[in-house]
Amino acid sequence: MDLLLWRKVLAAIVLPPIGPLLVLVVGALVLGRWPRLGRGLVWTGIAALALLSTGIVARGLLWAVEVSPPLRLEDARSAQAIVILGGGVRNAPEYGGDTVGRLSLDRVRYGARVARQTGLPVLVTGGTFWGDGLAEGVVMREVLEREFGVPVKWVESRSRNTHQNAVRSAAILIPEDVKRIVLVGHGFDMRRAIAEFEAAGLEVVPAPTFMSPATPLVFGDLVPNVFSLQSSYYALYEILANLARGW
Repeated sequence: MDLLLWRKVLAAIVLPPIGPLLVLVVGALVLGRWPRLGRGLVWTGIAALALLSTGIVARGLLWAVEVSPPLRLEDARSAQAIVILGGGVRNAPEYGGDTVGRLSLDRVRYGARVARQTGLPVLVTGGTFWGDGLAEGVVMREVLEREFGVPVKWVESRSRNTHQNAVRSAAILIPEDVKRIVLVGHGFDMRRAIAEFEAAGLEVVPAPTFMSPATPLVFGDLVPNVFSLQSSYYALYEILANLARGW
């Protein structure tokens, strides 16, 4: 098993929902022998899962990792290209095969908007994590061109994580004298993406999508739901990833 796969497995074990569930299960297993410890672990697992499923906690975690404001077009026009990060592919029988996953669709849609507003050439970046199927970059290009009417100039289709996205995109762009890019990704992973692309030698104008709204909290934000749990997962993943690379 390679290092990238080990990281994915570790993240799945530590992060919700598996992480809190494992704490709960361990508590249940030791309950008979160590009742106090067992009860503590069970309630910790339940509380963590419940809290991470609420909008108020999810929004707070997202705010902790979001560092870039919405894109200003005047900043984008000083760039030379748009780079859209891959965010996964899904097999879709209704489309006759692979198409963009939800995160990729968010980025492709917003990237298409920025491309139309600025007229900048587009690079899409993303490979295949498991080694089979269409690369993210190839699928993103197809969707951008066929469904959004936005031409794609460059396709990077070998990267498996954000670090490789940055290094391999820079290897395409810098020889073409492209040094300043608009980087399209999600608000929650923009901090890490900016750091990786700047380390690869590119100047970055961040263009985050799916940002936490600055709206007042409502009663529904206190009610556990799947959407908030997923948002907490994304935010916690980025917190751990940023800690691993020195924040």
